[in-house]
Amino acid sequence: MVKCKWIVEREYLNYFKGIFIYLFMSEINLMARYPKSNRNKDLSQRISEKTKTNRKIARMFEKEFFDGDRKYGYGGYSYNSKYFTGVVEDMRDYYGLTSESKVLDIGCAKGFMLFDFKKIIPGITIRGIDISNYAIENAIPEIKEYVNVGNVKNLSEFKDKEYDLVTAITTVHNLNLEDCKQALREIERVGKNAFITVDAWKALFDEVSYTGDYYWFTP
Repeated sequence: MVKCKWIVEREYLNYFKGIFIYLFMSEINLMARYPKSNRNKDLSQRISEKTKTNRKIARMFEKEFFDGDRKYGYGGYSYNSKYFTGVVEDMRDYYGLTSESKVLDIGCAKGFMLFDFKKIIPGITIRGIDISNYAIENAIPEIKEYVNVGNVKNLSEFKDKEYDLVTAITTVHNLNLEDCKQALREIERVGKNAFITVDAWKALFDEVSYTGDYYWFTP
């Protein structure tokens, strides 16, 4: 009887925990002003066109992924204001960011979005990390001092709630399940607010108590 009562109480706690999470977590399209791709919209076809070798090279996230042949990734990754300017403006407005705010971009690549943050919100404090040595070495010159090689699984260099906003655009979904869980916990720990783009992980959000904002986004 005691065991049964404990199970019922646990289920109630889990139920209300789920309600709490969804009250504070929002699905919001802060990528609405990111230009739509002209690539084939049939994702399954796009995936089938890539060989195992193509995917292996792409997942190294080095020169071939950013500036190599299109079959490995971007096929050339250079700054263009049309990509993140509108996105940053929407983030500024949604999160109330000012010159006193601090933003951390996880998977910052060459720092293009961070560059737009500095341009649109003069005085804002920015930092970025990326797993790619190539991306950091080839970061936009104005941003190089603010970025370094790092991994979202371990953000120990940052304090609890150090940043007003932590972003991770098309980054977390590259991790395996357990690493993804750890990444979400770290993002929540470091940021007062968080915005990530994901595939379809609402059940996973429950498991790790992620309460930040998110959006399903395919660039």
